[in-house]
Amino acid sequence: MKFRKIALVACLATCFLSCNKDDDGGTVEAPVVRDRGEQQVTDKAALLDYFATHYYNSEEFEAITNPTIQDLKITKLVEGTDVPVGGTLLEKLFEENSPIKLETKKFTFAETVYEYYILRLKQGSGVESPTFADNVVATYEGFTLDDTVFDSGINPVGFDLTSVIIGWSQVFPQFNVAESFIENGDGTINFVNQGMGVMFLPSGLGYFERSQTGIPAYSPLIFKFELLQTSQNDHDNDGIPSYLEDVDGDGLVFDNTDEDFSSTTGLPIYNYLDSDDDGDGILTINEDIDKDGDPTNDIGKNNIPKYLDPEETETK
Repeated sequence: MKFRKIALVACLATCFLSCNKDDDGGTVEAPVVRDRGEQQVTDKAALLDYFATHYYNSEEFEAITNPTIQDLKITKLVEGTDVPVGGTLLEKLFEENSPIKLETKKFTFAETVYEYYILRLKQGSGVESPTFADNVVATYEGFTLDDTVFDSGINPVGFDLTSVIIGWSQVFPQFNVAESFIENGDGTINFVNQGMGVMFLPSGLGYFERSQTGIPAYSPLIFKFELLQTSQNDHDNDGIPSYLEDVDGDGLVFDNTDEDFSSTTGLPIYNYLDSDDDGDGILTINEDIDKDGDPTNDIGKNNIPKYLDPEETETK
């Protein structure tokens, strides 16, 4: 698989919009926010219907030695017809004997248990997997349930998984990166044995009530993707990888131990962006008492790490 050399580009795929200007200079009211639990039921039914009415080019795809996401074709079945020879209905991939599996996953977000699905085409032969707070380099194509493509990155693009939709931050860590890459003399790169799959996300793990260009509000989303590379993040340079600043272990970075907020934006300063997580005036990196490069294992008298305890202010 040949690509041009990569420059890591930050892509912010989450937009927080309350209202938009209309063409007459007025405002368009924000949509009424639906109940997340009820919308999840609706989205699950829509996704299951999609699996029952769409097939992929299984025979052709599996015959390719080093396929890409461009080789995977998902097509809607014409009503009243059978799946063409060489194709496989997506819902058949739930079956135990399927060589390629459609997996059901669950993740709790915003007090709602979300069910989403992964078509695991290739696990990826590289050693590393990203965490939900790391950078990834990937190719992708996103489309809605009516098969309308709204975005694509045929050439590799870099993303910070803390700055994209929740579904991405949960799916990519379940794959490995490419085994290796080869730099060609013409300025291109070949990736070998990269992770590859398709994610099927309910709207609650996507944009939910926030419509985007080409994406109506409350739209389940589908992404074909290839995971090529990853790198670990320490957003606030406090000596703790950002994924370890998930204090409550919920797979998200929205922990704010000292409950502080930005004086300019009013937004929370989450631990992964806060160089003094407990607000005791001592930088987190300086609460690494044993100087082993890991402040998380320095436990104080209250049986919690010193960098999370404002009562622990002694340093050595």
